[in-house]
Amino acid sequence: MDRIEKAALLKRSNNCCQAVLLAYADALGMSEEELTKLGKTFGAGMGGMQATCGALVGAGMVLGLLGGSMPQAKALHQSFTELCGASVCQDIKGVRTGKVLCSCEDCVKNAVKALEAILHS
Repeated sequence: MDRIEKAALLKRSNNCCQAVLLAYADALGMSEEELTKLGKTFGAGMGGMQATCGALVGAGMVLGLLGGSMPQAKALHQSFTELCGASVCQDIKGVRTGKVLCSCEDCVKNAVKALEAILHS
C-alpha cells in the first residue's frame, strides 16, 4: 500500500493531520502514539476551520521532521492549494460559499501526493 492509500485509510479513524503524520510513521523515528498526539489539535483545520487545513499542516510537519527547507514548504503549500482549490479549511469546506472544493479524504490524499512529489524530486 502506498502512502497516499495509507493516509486515506488512516483518515477513517484519525483527523486529517494525524492521518498524514501516521502515513509516515516508518520514516519519522517517532512512535504512532507520539505522532497521534502531535497532530491531535489540528483536526478540522487550525482554529476550528479558521485557518490552514490539518492535512497540509501534517505534511508540513513531516517535511520539517525529514529536514525539508522553506522553499520546499512553499512548494508544498502551492501544490496543495492547486490540488484542493484552497489551503484554509473553511474555504475548502465551503463554509461561507456553500461550495465544497475538496473532501477531507481527498485533502489527505492531496497533501501526501504533494509531499511525495517534493520528497522525491
